[in-house]
Amino acid sequence: MESATPVIVAIDGPSGTGKSSTSKAVAAQLGLSYLDTGAQYRAITWWMVNNGIDIEDPSAIAAVAGKPDILSGTDPKAPTIMVDGIDVAGPIREQDVTSKVSAVSAVPEVRARITELQRDIAASAVTGIVVEGRDIGTTVLPDADLKIFLTASPEARAARRSGELKNADLHATREALIKRDAADSSRKVAPLAKADDAVEVDTTELTLQQVIECVVTLVEEKRAGK
Repeated sequence: MESATPVIVAIDGPSGTGKSSTSKAVAAQLGLSYLDTGAQYRAITWWMVNNGIDIEDPSAIAAVAGKPDILSGTDPKAPTIMVDGIDVAGPIREQDVTSKVSAVSAVPEVRARITELQRDIAASAVTGIVVEGRDIGTTVLPDADLKIFLTASPEARAARRSGELKNADLHATREALIKRDAADSSRKVAPLAKADDAVEVDTTELTLQQVIECVVTLVEEKRAGK
C-alpha cells in the first residue's frame, strides 16, 4: 500500500492535553495538512467581540454567524488564521476571547457554519489531514479514518497550560479548565465527547515526544491497513 494514501485523523480532547502540539508534530512528520478547529471558534469569537455583538445573546450571535470570512492555513509548520483578511493568530489567544469562546461556540448557527468549513477543508486535503478539536470524531468527521481522544488529569493539564500562559496562577488555571470542560461537555450541540470508536491516549505521565510517537504509530498502522 502506498504511504501516500490520504488519511483523515481526528484528535479530540480537552485543553492542556497536548492536543495542538501533538497534532502539528504528527501532521508535519507524516506530510499531512493540519487544522486547529479551536482557532476557528476563537476567530469567530474575536470577530463578534470586535464588532460589538452581545455575547450574552445567542440570537444576536446567530444572526451574524455567516458574516465573517474565516480562512485557515493548513501547513502544520506554520498554521495561519485570518478573519476578513486580518491575521488574528495573536489576538484570538488573548483572555478576552478565551473567556467568551465557549458561549459563542455553543450557538447552533455558529457550529453549523464552522462545521461546514471544517468538512470542506478536510475534504480538500490531498494528502490527508490531522484535525484537532472537541467534537471532530463525534460530529464534524464521524467517518474519519482514525479517531484519537487525548486525556490527562486536571493537575497535569493546568501545569501545562500555566506553563504556556506566563505568570498564570496554577489553581486559577485548573479551575478555569474544569469550568470550560463542563461548559463544553454539557452544551446541547456537539459537546466535547469521546467517539465510541476513538483510541484514548492518557497523556498525564507521557512526555510530548512520547505522545507524538504513539499517535504517529497509530496513523501509520491505519495507513498500512492494519
